[in-house]
Amino acid sequence: MKLGPALAGEHAGGPSLLAISQQAEGCQRCELYKNATQLVFGEGPRDARLFFIGEQPGDREDIEGHPFVGPAGILFAQCLEEAGIDRSECYVTNAVKHFKYEQRGKRRIHSKPNAGEIQSCAWWLGAELEKVRPDVVVALGATATRTLLGSSAKVTRDRGRAIHTGRDFDILVTIHPSYLLRIRERGDASQERQRFIADLRMAASLRSEARA
Repeated sequence: MKLGPALAGEHAGGPSLLAISQQAEGCQRCELYKNATQLVFGEGPRDARLFFIGEQPGDREDIEGHPFVGPAGILFAQCLEEAGIDRSECYVTNAVKHFKYEQRGKRRIHSKPNAGEIQSCAWWLGAELEKVRPDVVVALGATATRTLLGSSAKVTRDRGRAIHTGRDFDILVTIHPSYLLRIRERGDASQERQRFIADLRMAASLRSEARA
């Protein structure tokens, strides 16, 4: 299997995750730092068994400096709770650490990171994975999936099953919780939410198997 840049490429080094996060604060590896408020590094226990990767910080994350604190992050926390997972025991981060957006009046509208930006920021994500050493890594959405498994991996095809890459952790692919916020039909939204929670339960099950 051809792997993505976070697993196949070189990454940052340092004596600790804290030291690496301090290095990252001054990152200028791509152009996104120029317009973002700040870099948003991952957060969670340094020995977390579950490791979640999203796409990039959103507007709230960019302002507050913490991952998954905006609307999608709040929904994510609710779904974790329903799946029986304690978020405080998880490490959460993003494939890209700066907020990429388009300015429309007073609003900042999310803009999808490109391949070069994903490649550049894999330098930090690879280091996070090495230092935390989780049992299960969950890719939330297409960008996270690409940075782990390359451009040939697809969320719709690879979702909800354990993927083995020869590393010490399993990878599970699912949607990004922001997708649930974009569904307008209430019945579809409820159905997709339950499917997402089932994926989270699968991640928890894989973690338990790894510990056994």
